[in-house]
Amino acid sequence: MEETGTRLVVIDLARTIALIGMAVFHFTFDLEMFGHLPPGTSVTGGWAVFARLVAGSFLFLAGVSLVLAHGRAIRWPGVWRRLGKLVAAAVLVSGATYAAFPQAFVYFGILHSIALCSLLGLAVIRLPGVVLLALAVAVVLVDRSVALEGLNSRWLAWTGLAAAHPLSVDFVPVFPWLGALLAGMGVARLAAGAGLWARAAQVPAGPWLRRLAWPGRHSLAIYLVHQPVLIGAVWAGTQLLG
Repeated sequence: MEETGTRLVVIDLARTIALIGMAVFHFTFDLEMFGHLPPGTSVTGGWAVFARLVAGSFLFLAGVSLVLAHGRAIRWPGVWRRLGKLVAAAVLVSGATYAAFPQAFVYFGILHSIALCSLLGLAVIRLPGVVLLALAVAVVLVDRSVALEGLNSRWLAWTGLAAAHPLSVDFVPVFPWLGALLAGMGVARLAAGAGLWARAAQVPAGPWLRRLAWPGRHSLAIYLVHQPVLIGAVWAGTQLLG
């Protein structure tokens, strides 16, 4: 539920778009994994930029949702329920990828990042929007200027401040990605001050709009199931094509 007491369909629609982007990227990754695309396709050039835009959009929207849900008062029961789901899902992803890619498993991916960055965001949720945006810029600048050899292990590389990090098929460290969440919080604060959320809540959502927003309402579940479905589809297509 949002701060206004009702879900904002525009936020769910934005999540749906982010999910589509995620599925497109992972489908490309799977085609590469099965040898249908040249090695390195998904991690170079435009695809690398696309992957960062998708990851950033999820964290940005997490920041927006954080302000909408807890901007006036932190509702701790809701925080712990959401955090519990995220942590459980993150552990599941780590375990599954360790079984599939033991040398490059997900030790700090998008779910891990959203969980920790959301907690850090709650610590500054009372700050004005402009200050939150300034903090977002500062996080990115710190990321670009700090590279510590002592943080290179998996136990510490999640900070994003290491000089190098162990290989992973999905690595979304706190620096610089906390900046995306803080940017979402800042924009949400400014939008609230301008009355944009109150106006958005009054926009009628027709049946087609609600259908389009449905994936965004269930983004965590879709995140967990989409990749096994895509891998299965690519594997089946590969078998059929020989």
